[in-house]
Amino acid sequence: MTDTMTEPATTAAPPSRRAGRRRPYRPGRGTPAGRLVRAVLLLAGAAVTLFPFYAMVVLSFKPTGPLVFPEALLPSPVSGEAYGSVFGAKSILRWTFNTLVYSVVSVVGVLLLSSLAGYAFAKKRFPGKEPLFWSFLAMLMVPYHVTMIPTFILVAELNGVDTYWGMIVPTLANAQAVFLMRQFIAALPDSLFEAAQIDGCSEWRVYVSIVLPLIKPILATLGVFVFLWHWNDFLWPLIVGQSVDMRTLTTGIASLQQENVALNMLLAGSVVAFVPIFMAYLIGQRYFTEGIATSGIKG
Repeated sequence: MTDTMTEPATTAAPPSRRAGRRRPYRPGRGTPAGRLVRAVLLLAGAAVTLFPFYAMVVLSFKPTGPLVFPEALLPSPVSGEAYGSVFGAKSILRWTFNTLVYSVVSVVGVLLLSSLAGYAFAKKRFPGKEPLFWSFLAMLMVPYHVTMIPTFILVAELNGVDTYWGMIVPTLANAQAVFLMRQFIAALPDSLFEAAQIDGCSEWRVYVSIVLPLIKPILATLGVFVFLWHWNDFLWPLIVGQSVDMRTLTTGIASLQQENVALNMLLAGSVVAFVPIFMAYLIGQRYFTEGIATSGIKG
């Protein structure tokens, strides 16, 4: 009888989960051809988006006279005649001032009222808070054109036609701004407000010292949006600002089209109207991007 030595049984180690996991197949992802295709598509989209701005700027520097396309889209010859007429016209300077007043005052008013209302709805307790908030939010479902005629009748009865307050005050109650403020402030930790109450801070001190510094990103984001909306607003300034001296840039430039003004002067006025919008975005770009990212995470 011979002893047979049995070899110890070896079991294969279970495969690693990470090694067995397969990434989903995505055509062109990570390959040079895929990156090239994406780059071409992005460049094509950027060209289509920027071409109207390019044409507006180039044609605004053309001398007065007939234009032949596509030669007119070339950046030569260059003439500042249209801009001299724009800045020399008293009416356009007046319209620019009206637009600045309408936009800047509205931004300050909307941000102040919406931040106060958002803080109250997010952190305060009072009877009827939820029904009041949702009824106020229901204003988003009402089309703007439905309330425009009653609002104009009310402003006219209060002698607000052809006045700055007649244009500004009806636009300060912004339900969307209140909703965004409420959602952003609700994500702030309650411990900050409890500590402030223990220290004896008043409500106004809490708002100024705690709320405002923490909501700078959403303030900048809303500020840019509200400024753009008021700067480009056409219908309400057209109805309320009925005299020539109370027109804004949008309504004033539209009125110039009916007077057979040269195309280069119209486009020069459009460039002048575009520059403040671009500058506002550059100033608040960092807070604007941060506000969109943060509100997207916390919303």
